[in-house]
Amino acid sequence: MERLGTGIGWRPEIAEAVERMPGIDWVEVVAENVCPGHLPASLLRLRERGVTVVPHGVSLGLGGAERPDEGRLAALAERAEALGAPLVTEHIAFVRAGGPMTASPRLEAGHLLPVPRTRDALDVLCANVRIAQRALPVPLAVENIAALLSWPGEEMTEGQFLYELADRTGVRLLIDVANLHTNHVNRGEDPAKALAELPLEAIAYVHVAGGFARDGVWHDSHAHPVPEPVLDVLTDLASRISPPGVLLERDENFPEPAELEGELVAIRAALEKGAGRRAAATGGPVASGAMTVPPAPAVPDTTGAAGTDGAAGAPHDPAVEAARQRLGLAQASLLSALVAGTPVPEGFDRARVGVQARALAAKRADVVAKVAPELPVLLGAGYRDAFLTYAQGQPMRGGYRRDALDFAEWLLLTGRPDEARVRRQVREWWLERSGPVPRSSRPAVRLARATRRVLLRRG
Repeated sequence: MERLGTGIGWRPEIAEAVERMPGIDWVEVVAENVCPGHLPASLLRLRERGVTVVPHGVSLGLGGAERPDEGRLAALAERAEALGAPLVTEHIAFVRAGGPMTASPRLEAGHLLPVPRTRDALDVLCANVRIAQRALPVPLAVENIAALLSWPGEEMTEGQFLYELADRTGVRLLIDVANLHTNHVNRGEDPAKALAELPLEAIAYVHVAGGFARDGVWHDSHAHPVPEPVLDVLTDLASRISPPGVLLERDENFPEPAELEGELVAIRAALEKGAGRRAAATGGPVASGAMTVPPAPAVPDTTGAAGTDGAAGAPHDPAVEAARQRLGLAQASLLSALVAGTPVPEGFDRARVGVQARALAAKRADVVAKVAPELPVLLGAGYRDAFLTYAQGQPMRGGYRRDALDFAEWLLLTGRPDEARVRRQVREWWLERSGPVPRSSRPAVRLARATRRVLLRRG
């Protein structure tokens, strides 16, 4: 069995620090941020030292109404093989909606959004998980997510939903205790009850992360220290079972390495505290040492008779197709309200939808600033206000790089910014990147520049 232990999310900004940290048994990397043919040298060095690397996907959208995209699945499988990973992970979430299924514009959230805990959503999720399991070369684990809002008419608790998912598909679970805390604050859900309802034997590993309170809700930021209530949930989990692995997530606002190491120490202490409670409850010693990933349960056959769980995963099961249609309409309606300003669907808390909409726009601004750092430099202090104005009426059409190009085009079409010199610079930036080939590398441009250099030398 593959050994895990204590890990940390590998990010380029802290790559060197992670390599030097004591007691790091494994790391997790965002799957979409690595190229299989050009793995970062830091990851290669970690692998050479025997450190396990697990790819963590964020864009598959297993909770969406449509089947998982074959290209995204192939890319995730390729990364698992390139990293020699013992498993891959993704989220129980939807990240896009609309399109041909609903005869509406396709919309991208740019973020993980919660699925309704209904029978329709569960049937679709189970079918999508089975499709992913068949396409991946290693076991799959799926993560519970944090949510700012609740769906109306839910039929199950989070624990019940996850239990049925694992029971019907054999998929492993990645339990994020920070997300359980977030849902406790935002939706009044008891983390202890969720843990009590989970199939603990299906847990592959555990996430721990920080966040902050704003607008009356808890935001799972991955950019702040891990708070004590999250460590308390971890202790509760460790009092029930020895987690196969635990990982600290930090995505931005990185502190000094010593602070990260201190958080890892606190995580280990929470695990030990929980283990002590478990030992006291069972009246016996608790095994210590490296933790292991349990073997994956067998994936149920998906060729069963109509109406069975197996049929729910069949490629053309009519009941699942009808559920996909209903779920697709509901998700498109909510996402349109969040990113396109359409009316809030009936039954949703309008204030919470507004908080989520602002959070999505803010995240878009932050990520576009990272993938296109020239734009904040060109626009200066006006970048954020300009982007948020753009985001109010311009939903994402693709990924964040596409969003950056769309934002620049919107600036030019609306005559922004006021200063002509900056507009020219934005135009040059957009022209350089909007075509299939960078403008500066096109033959005519190269020839013109070479000719100009020759003429200047002759002058």
